[in-house]
Amino acid sequence: MTGREVVHVVVMGVSSTGKSLVGRRLAERLGAEFVEGDDLHPQVNIDKMAAGTPLTDDDRWPWLEAIVERTRQVGADGRSTVVTCSALKRAYRDVLRTAAPDTFFVHLHGTFNLLAQRMREREGHFMPPSLLQSQFESLEPLDDDENGALVDVGAEPDAVVEAALAGLAGDPQPRPPSSAG
Repeated sequence: MTGREVVHVVVMGVSSTGKSLVGRRLAERLGAEFVEGDDLHPQVNIDKMAAGTPLTDDDRWPWLEAIVERTRQVGADGRSTVVTCSALKRAYRDVLRTAAPDTFFVHLHGTFNLLAQRMREREGHFMPPSLLQSQFESLEPLDDDENGALVDVGAEPDAVVEAALAGLAGDPQPRPPSSAG
């Protein structure tokens, strides 16, 4: 990616995959504006999830449109974005692509047990561990025609970011770091 190229990246996946951490680091590396998708949820959605109730599609549409609007605003200023958003279904990703058709999706994934453990250990987040199963059930992996990369979150965050950058660069297999000094 050149310094002038505008790119829009959505860091997606179920809860506790590290979307915020990876998204922030990816934005720093790309010189892009970081947009925390959770910050754009209407309060009614946050309250619903905090109460342990999964969101419906109708709950999600206004949230997705808020993300689209933010991406369009930043893109109109000639700047790139890295947005965090679960983007669990193809239909949601289709909406997100309306802001930029070439949006790149970094699909962070991990095992249910790993992510459930992360959820139990984190503090201050509205998403309860009881909703993880519903997210796994809703998840539709990226289709072959979707611009994106699947990245395993079992590695350290820096390695996850490197794998995301490699995917964005079109490298299907991230190269291990050189051991040469």
